[in-house]
Amino acid sequence: MNLPLTRRSAPATDTVAVTVPDPRRRPSRLQGSRWIAFGFAAPLIAYLLVFYAYPLVRSIDLSIHDYTIRAFVQGNAEFVGFDNYIAVFSDPLFGKALANTAVFVLVSLVFQYAIGLALAVFFRSNFPLSGVLRALFLVPWLLPLIVSGSVWAWMLNSDSGIVNAFLSAFGIGQINWLTSPETSMIAVIIANIWLGIPFNLVILYSGLQNIPAEVYEAASLDGAGQWRQFWNITFPLLRPVSAITLLLGLVYTLKVVDIIWIMTAGGPASSSTTLAIWSYREAFGTGQPAMSPAAAVGNVLIIIALIFGFLYLRMQRRQENT
Repeated sequence: MNLPLTRRSAPATDTVAVTVPDPRRRPSRLQGSRWIAFGFAAPLIAYLLVFYAYPLVRSIDLSIHDYTIRAFVQGNAEFVGFDNYIAVFSDPLFGKALANTAVFVLVSLVFQYAIGLALAVFFRSNFPLSGVLRALFLVPWLLPLIVSGSVWAWMLNSDSGIVNAFLSAFGIGQINWLTSPETSMIAVIIANIWLGIPFNLVILYSGLQNIPAEVYEAASLDGAGQWRQFWNITFPLLRPVSAITLLLGLVYTLKVVDIIWIMTAGGPASSSTTLAIWSYREAFGTGQPAMSPAAAVGNVLIIIALIFGFLYLRMQRRQENT
């Protein structure tokens, strides 16, 4: 019996539809994402322009013009170029203010960092009431600076200050902390150290929390004591945190005005006048504001801070490359 031959059909193969993106739609998507990114960045850009770029440009403009009260009102300040900077650098007070600034910043940073690091290491080992004590150490940081300056001015008062009363109990005579050229700088440095310790404590304590406890356990098993653990483990591993702490402390200390102005107003005989105090006094401390020289002195402080900032960035790059 002959069966009819049937033709076998080829097995059906699954076909996958490949969608080719339309190149004309890609730019619109990219533009949309760019607008979204710009929308998120717009508040930050506006903040930087209003609070950083504009004041900096305005400060430069003030320093290269001769602004008086009439010039502020009429808006026709005379362009003088670098005359204000030349006047500042040739002023006999510049060398003294620069030296006072260096002493004030260097001594403050050394003691703030050393005491803050010692307290951070002390609080690293948890013990009862450690949290309460850490909170109490933050009080100087939380107080308004006008309150802190007034309290220190009262404590260091020559006649009724508690510091002289305490020293007299040990047979030490009266010290004119705020009215003597020999001790006025010491007085404002002590107050500034007291104000800066909490900042160093908080930052360095946070850095210590990132050091693994296993490193200390291994060192103790190898026979390393507390002092050797500090120099060989704690201090080296804290270098990045220490660098940024010192940099921020330097920038803050360079521009300290309020505590010095409240306690000594830069005196007596300019013995506690720093560059920041000099700038403030030129602008607001006299009955005749001299905004242009004040801006020139302020720009010198900005340049000093930028130099140390670039040095920090260079050191950080070297550490990353090694």
